Amino acid sequence: MNAEPLVQVRGLSKYFPIHGGLFRRVVAGLKAVDDVSFVIHAGRTLGLVGESGCGKSTLGRMLLRLQEPTAGQVLFAGEDLTRLDRRQMLAYRQRIQAVFQDPYGSLSPRRTVGQTVREPLDVHRVGTPGDRQQRVDELLAFVGLSAQAAHRYPHEFSGGQRQRIGIARALALNPQFLVADEPVSALDVSVQSQVLNLIVRLQRERGIALLFISHDLAVVQHVSDDIGVMYLGRLVEIAPAGQILTAPRHPYTEALISAVPQIGRRMHSRIVLGGEVPSARTPPSGCAFHPRCPRVMAVCRSVRPVLKKNGDEGSGSVACHLYP
Repeated sequence: MNAEPLVQVRGLSKYFPIHGGLFRRVVAGLKAVDDVSFVIHAGRTLGLVGESGCGKSTLGRMLLRLQEPTAGQVLFAGEDLTRLDRRQMLAYRQRIQAVFQDPYGSLSPRRTVGQTVREPLDVHRVGTPGDRQQRVDELLAFVGLSAQAAHRYPHEFSGGQRQRIGIARALALNPQFLVADEPVSALDVSVQSQVLNLIVRLQRERGIALLFISHDLAVVQHVSDDIGVMYLGRLVEIAPAGQILTAPRHPYTEALISAVPQIGRRMHSRIVLGGEVPSARTPPSGCAFHPRCPRVMAVCRSVRPVLKKNGDEGSGSVACHLYP
C-alpha cells in the first residue's frame, strides 16, 4: 500500500452551464461534481455510493474522458489524462476500460457477440486475425459463455449474459483500470450475484484496479476494499470497507447503512432522513447535508467542512464538523 497509486484524482470538478433568457446566455451553473479527490491502488476496488443525482456517474465518465472536467486532474500511472489530446488518449484506452449500466444499450444490435468483443482488438490492431479470434474465445470462456455465443446477437441473450458480454469486451485489451458504472442495477436480483462474483474473480485473478459505482451499499460492500460516500457532488467520507460498514462517522453514511435491510433488525433502528436532496444548482450554504442532518450544529449552516483524515480513529477521511 506504500506504492504509488495507479489512479489519483485531485480536485476534480464538473459544472454544467444553465442557459436562460432570450439570447440563451449562461445564467447559472450546476455543480455535478465539486472538488473530489481520492486514490486507487493497483488490484484494489473503490466502491462509490450515494443517492441518485449525487454525481457518481459523471465522476466515472470524467475518469474515462467521456466528459471533460471543469477543473482538477486525473493521474493514471503518473500521467495527467486531462492534458492529453485525442491521439494521445487513444493509447491509454487500452489500459482503461468501462462496464456500463445498461447491458443491452451498450451493445450494438447489428453486431454479433464475437464482433463486439473483438472490436477493441481490431481498433488497436492487436495481434493477427487468428490471434484475435482466439482471444475472443478465451474471453467468452472466462465470463462463462460458450464459443458458439460469438455467432449470436445481443437480443438472443438474457440481461445477465449481456452484461457478461460487456465485461468480456472490457477485458479484451487487458486493462489495468476498470470503471464499472452501476453494472448490476438493471439486472434481476437472482442474476446480480453471478455478475458480482465474476467481477470479484477478475479482480482477484487479474489484479485490476476498479472503480465500482452504485447506489446500493449492499452491492458495493460485496466487491469493495474501500468505500467512498458522495452527497450532492462531494465526497463526505472515504475509508476501508470494513470501517465504513461497522463504524461510519458521517451522519449521511450512518443513514445509508441503516437503510440496508438486515434480518433481525428492528424497524425503529433505521435512520430516516427528512426533506429532499437539495438542488445542485442552488446548494445550501455550509455543509450541503445540514438541512437533513439529525445532528446538525450552528457551524454546519455557514461553514463547509473539508475532507480530512480521521486522526487516530481509523485510516479514512470524513468531511464533518463533528470531527474537528
